[in-house]
Amino acid sequence: MWKRSKVTDQTAAGQAGIKKKSKVPGVMITQFIEELPEGMSHPDFTRKPIALTIQEGKFAVFKAKVVGTPTPTVTWSRANGEIHFHPDMCQQKYDEASQEHTIEFPKVTPEDADTYKCFAANQYGRAVCTVVLNVIAVGFSKSKELKKTQGEDVTELRKKLKKRNADGTREEKPMDAEEKVWEILLSADKKDYEQICVEYGITDFRGMLKKLNEMKKEREEEIAEFVTQISALKHIEVNDSDCATIELDMDLKDPSSKVFLYKDGVMVPFTEEDGEEKKHSLKQVGKKYVFTIKKLGSNDAGLYSVDVEGVNVFSTDFKVPQVDFAVKLQEVKAEERQDALFQCVLTAPMSEIKWFGKSAPLSNGEKHEITVSEDKLIHKLIVRDCMPLDAGIYAAVAGIKSCNAWLVVEDPGVHFHAGLSDCKAIVGEAAELECKLSSEDCQGIWYKDGNEIQSSEGITISKEGSFHKLKIHKVTEEFAGTYKFEADGRKTEALIVVEDPPRFDTEELEAFKTPVTVKKGHKAVFKVPFIGRDPIKVQWYLDGEELTEEANVKLDTSEGCSRLLLTKLQRKDSGEIKIKLKNEFGTVEAFSQLVVLDKPTPPMGPLEIVEASSSVIEFKWRPPKDSGGCKINNYILERQQVGRNTWKKVGPIGPEAQYRDSDVDHGRRYCYRMRVETEMGTSELMETEDIQAGTKAYPGPPSAPKVVSAFKDCINLSWSPPADTGGTSILGYNLEKRKKGSNLWGPVNPPEEMIRAKGFGVKDVVEGMEYEFRVSAINNSGAGEFSMPSEFVFARDPKKPPGKVIDFKVTDSTYTTLSLSWTKPKDIEGVEDEAKGYFVEIRPAENTEWDRCNSNAITMTTYTVKGLKSMAMYWVRVIATNDGGEGESQELDNYILAMPPPVRPRFTDAKIKSFMVVRAGNSARFNINFEASPWPDIIWQKDGGPVSKKVTISNTEGTSQLLIPSSERSDTGIYSIIVKNIVGQETFSIEIRVTDEPKPPGPVEIDENVPGTVTVSWTPSPDEKRDDRLHYMVTKRDSNKRQWHTVADHIFNNRFTACNIMPGREYQFRVYAKNDMGSSKPCESTKWMISSKKEKFVLNMPETKACNLQCPPKFLVPLKMHTAPQGYECYMSCAIKGDPTPHVTWLRNNISLNTNTNYFISNTCGVCSLLILRVGPKDTGEYKVTAENSLGRAECSTKLTVRE
Repeated sequence: MWKRSKVTDQTAAGQAGIKKKSKVPGVMITQFIEELPEGMSHPDFTRKPIALTIQEGKFAVFKAKVVGTPTPTVTWSRANGEIHFHPDMCQQKYDEASQEHTIEFPKVTPEDADTYKCFAANQYGRAVCTVVLNVIAVGFSKSKELKKTQGEDVTELRKKLKKRNADGTREEKPMDAEEKVWEILLSADKKDYEQICVEYGITDFRGMLKKLNEMKKEREEEIAEFVTQISALKHIEVNDSDCATIELDMDLKDPSSKVFLYKDGVMVPFTEEDGEEKKHSLKQVGKKYVFTIKKLGSNDAGLYSVDVEGVNVFSTDFKVPQVDFAVKLQEVKAEERQDALFQCVLTAPMSEIKWFGKSAPLSNGEKHEITVSEDKLIHKLIVRDCMPLDAGIYAAVAGIKSCNAWLVVEDPGVHFHAGLSDCKAIVGEAAELECKLSSEDCQGIWYKDGNEIQSSEGITISKEGSFHKLKIHKVTEEFAGTYKFEADGRKTEALIVVEDPPRFDTEELEAFKTPVTVKKGHKAVFKVPFIGRDPIKVQWYLDGEELTEEANVKLDTSEGCSRLLLTKLQRKDSGEIKIKLKNEFGTVEAFSQLVVLDKPTPPMGPLEIVEASSSVIEFKWRPPKDSGGCKINNYILERQQVGRNTWKKVGPIGPEAQYRDSDVDHGRRYCYRMRVETEMGTSELMETEDIQAGTKAYPGPPSAPKVVSAFKDCINLSWSPPADTGGTSILGYNLEKRKKGSNLWGPVNPPEEMIRAKGFGVKDVVEGMEYEFRVSAINNSGAGEFSMPSEFVFARDPKKPPGKVIDFKVTDSTYTTLSLSWTKPKDIEGVEDEAKGYFVEIRPAENTEWDRCNSNAITMTTYTVKGLKSMAMYWVRVIATNDGGEGESQELDNYILAMPPPVRPRFTDAKIKSFMVVRAGNSARFNINFEASPWPDIIWQKDGGPVSKKVTISNTEGTSQLLIPSSERSDTGIYSIIVKNIVGQETFSIEIRVTDEPKPPGPVEIDENVPGTVTVSWTPSPDEKRDDRLHYMVTKRDSNKRQWHTVADHIFNNRFTACNIMPGREYQFRVYAKNDMGSSKPCESTKWMISSKKEKFVLNMPETKACNLQCPPKFLVPLKMHTAPQGYECYMSCAIKGDPTPHVTWLRNNISLNTNTNYFISNTCGVCSLLILRVGPKDTGEYKVTAENSLGRAECSTKLTVRE
């Protein structure tokens, strides 16, 4: 097994004095005096001991080399206890030949495992370093009991693990090694099995796996008794708030089941309330359980186990390394777009620690770089390309220790808080553009279509604090265009689009809205003027139907006005008049009313008799369907006594549709007719039915009979008397019956023997037949109307209530509905009869009363509950019913959440772009569609941190949008969307690059270093520092061809060498700056030429002298460093001289490239070049050029870095 050393550093803070930095990482130096005497020095390590992991019984040695004047004294110590120096145990030695200080262990034992310190001290200072010794024990000598159990029966082993008290708790005793290792293995990941076996000395790996599988199967059966599902198990983790958490998702069959927490087999009390004073706590959110351990210390290490009702469901081993921070994190300040470095030093080596940024875990990536020194003591975090959103608290966690510090990001200059927005302006109205800077002291310049503009007639430019405004007082077509505002190198732009939609004059529109009233057969005219850019489409409508030229419809539209003429109007032509104007800029409508007056229609029935007594007849009727558009002045009535031929004029009775006639004789019958009178004339007649004065008053219908009880030979009924007794007392009732399926009603009682009571037992029934009943009341006038029929009832003895429904389950759910299904209960003769219907009831979790969803029993075995509250918790049950009553209810096993079935978030777009280029000042918009259930949390991040406040996030159902209103170069970055719910999460990232057409480079200079070539150089474009994808293109023109052609592109430096320059020709070069948005205006060089002069040939024969021009190779122009983006070309060149002509060889990482066809190599007049067409990661490395002739050899090298 592994014997882990305890890592401590009691002198991490150092001795009093001056701290010095050693060239060897992990060495701490303390200088005792401020200034050292000449020739004296403090101690230091030139080589420190190396950590060692070795098997028990082997020879172990630590070696160290120290320097210092005077010679330092070297001593050794260990963290736990003292070192016992003995020839058989441990020896300290010094080798003068190699100047090495050693400490040796002839036969290392597990007890030797520890953290050791080596001290080197003299009178001027002290140096100290630490080293760890780990010892692997052979076999399982430290736990013989565990070794014995490798042959034990699995059942016996599980019995040891399952010892419980009557209440389900474990026996109060610490766990032995045997129980601990098997409980760890039951919850461990498969990838950790081998490490656990090595740590606890298990050598029979196959035997262990066999027993473990059997134990797992048995434990799963035990867990299934109490837990429906268990998932998302997270082993114990330490966060930046000095807390450790254990997480798991668990769906308990019984929510009241008890949950226990144990540490090394001993129960740990915890609280379900999260308080500062509580050491252990449990937080439950739905199915998620989170145990928290606060105020961590070394005594918190151990095996933590979670049990449910006496069954172990999860275990995790918490190991606390003995480590602390020797040097903690310090506050870092960085300017925007710069890198920030956090650094800490540990007291003992650790291969990795956890880093947090604003409470979120960080990992290695483009934004964050995490490194560790060779001795694993110094840990660093680099935050790349700092932005204001990156500011915050950053923390490092090592074991159970943590430290944190602030990152402060300082803004180097002025930027826009709000940019310009596109504007639509109406001709003749005012328009305004406005932007806001971060500084009130900054001035700016306005441009229209690239030309600077200032305040003038019609335009006002103003500044109010940090707000800059441009106002156009009266817009015309000339003001349309692109407007830009620049300040301190930052700019924003927007479009003003001038529109001229159709419009009405306000006064003319009010006059048009006034309704037009005309008489039948007359004409009506509607006229309205308008303005707007032609062509304008004019349409007229009457009650929603478009009008066209017809015999009685005339349409006339001239410039700025339209007229509608309607002739020979009828009453049916009344309605809403609408005019609709439309051009390329918009649509406008105006409304009026047309009223055509005519004679009214006759009054309407049916007649309602209010009173018909022996002395008075009073009745009502309904007004005419159409009054002709006029107010009703009078109703004209006439009366006729039935049996006579004459009509008596009653006269106008006013506008009320009701009449009371008191001039009647008892028993006589009368008929009435009436007309409507308005200012337009009199309507046609409406004649009433005969009305008798003093008619009989029969009683109203009683209530429908109710079945009190039913037997095979008798059905007992009851009913309530009628509300309308006809003015006299009720004498009795007549009862009738009808078989189901028949149309004939038969009397139950003889007509001469009325039923005096309000109930009756019907005995004239046939067993098994189904009947319905109705009843009528009798008063002095006679029998009244029959009541509504009763419900159908069988003539049979009472039935038994049904049993519980079977297989009750949820088939579907949404945020507001819940679909249920079940199987009807079994029919047990004499015990439970067949169910005839079902009632569904729900109960919110916070209530104690059940609510019935259906008032009448349903016959189907499915039901959908509606109107639920989203994400609310409900209990649901179903009750079967029949004629014998309601049976027992059947509830669902668990409560139900009103939500759709869980769906893991996923993005639904078929193709999603992952890269976007936006021009600076324009808006950047990105939409993405997704599906998830329940409704997820949606988080947008920029380069791993929150997005800025200027970014607008819009979330709707299934869609999220990111909008940058006025983008700046600082908005460039990787934007990530995280869609997360309880089922899982999904992430997608898009790179948004904000740029603009680059500014041109500076002056172009030409220089001739080598005959036949010229070097073109230029001053970088001002945008080069802000755009890492900016490059240059060079074009050339000579006096012979006079046409420009490209000689080089994708140049990432500021120099280019042009070859094949001919004497006597005039050359000119242009340099362009290029990026993703386009190219800049060119910067042009002066004309350049190598003169070709012809002189008279004169031969002077000098005295012959021996001349030796031979020389070894020499580089006139060496290679330069290169950094190129992936996928672009890279061009390297140098100049060499030598006689005889040297042989040139290109090498990459000391491998010759001369025969490699992937590289284009040339040598022209001593100018040696190498071209890589498409640079890839494989091309990274050291490139070397060697030139060799008989007189010597020369080399020149450079490095190529490929940027992604």
